[in-house]
Amino acid sequence: MSLGLPLTSYPPGQLMEESVDAIRARIAAAKNELGQRLMILGHHYQRDTIIEHADAIGDSFLLSAQAAASDAELIVFCGVHFMAESADILTRPDQTVMMPNVRAGCSMADMANLCDVEECWYELLEMTRLSDPVDRVDSDAPAEEGQSYLIPVTYMNSAADLKAFVGEHGGIVCTSSNAAGVLDWAWERAGEHGKVLFFPDQHLGRNTGLAMGLEDQQMVVWTPGEEICEQSVEDSRLILWHGYCSVHARFTTQQIGELRSSAPDALIVVHPECSREVVEAADAVGSTEFIRAFCADAAAGSIIGIGTEIHLVRRLDELYPDKQIICLDPLVCPCSTMYMIHPSTLADLLEALVAGESRNVVSIDDTTAALARLGLDRMLSILR
Repeated sequence: MSLGLPLTSYPPGQLMEESVDAIRARIAAAKNELGQRLMILGHHYQRDTIIEHADAIGDSFLLSAQAAASDAELIVFCGVHFMAESADILTRPDQTVMMPNVRAGCSMADMANLCDVEECWYELLEMTRLSDPVDRVDSDAPAEEGQSYLIPVTYMNSAADLKAFVGEHGGIVCTSSNAAGVLDWAWERAGEHGKVLFFPDQHLGRNTGLAMGLEDQQMVVWTPGEEICEQSVEDSRLILWHGYCSVHARFTTQQIGELRSSAPDALIVVHPECSREVVEAADAVGSTEFIRAFCADAAAGSIIGIGTEIHLVRRLDELYPDKQIICLDPLVCPCSTMYMIHPSTLADLLEALVAGESRNVVSIDDTTAALARLGLDRMLSILR
């Protein structure tokens, strides 16, 4: 990722001195000046004072695809760094992707880096005697009889170089909504005795594997720097990276039990990044878009407990006043890195663009982008 001009540095308390209305007016004026050249993308987990300025709202991949399909030349992604990287990979050369704050990262994505994944990859190849799909003539074809491969799968919540890694090694990217279809694709290409390495979120991988009928012994967790039982790897079909989302890890079965005690008819819906125990205790599990649809379809008067980021939960509660929609975590669970996108940093970036300055540009080199695009294009071939 390459950066333009440095971020503005604020003296202590300065952000509090400028009113919300003043910042809102600055953003509106800059948007008006930039017109159709600009597109602001707002992830669901952003605060309302960012969402109100977004031209498109959604999950990371959806937003990247919308940006690529637009005529805008200036794409401002209000999200975390892997999202802006994906947008740069998918958008055209005449489009520039930027972030209001490039320090807004993702704790889950940071749990898997290229060096550790490569070390894991080659250790697994040696341990299992499986073949590397990089040597295949046609990486997208199903494995032939007698062939067995190790296939890498990375969640969308990962850095561009890891998306490039799976693209190069015959692997694929997944989202929380198409993980089952992606795993079917990967196992078909792994062969009868092949295996899938899934990173960085162990919970999405495990919950998807269980829903598809895998047994516990068919899944094993790989923790960087720790020894692993070779027999466990041999018995497995799905090798899970020891990563997790710090927000979704906060939800517990105790929280679900407490809500059910106070409201026996409450409906519980959680994200698949939650732990296995939480997913099994819920009434429904699915992606952010699934959760939004679940709330929309619920009957009037429903009490719905949600296991996902608080800004989305509050927004859904406001959207459906005939229902009571609450976060399972009573202590609230904002995504701290998403929260680093402040309206002031958005205003500063837009005003710099009006002045002809380029700030906080996210740019992936051509080689990495081309390989990452392979993994993304394979994902787009999955119909479910």
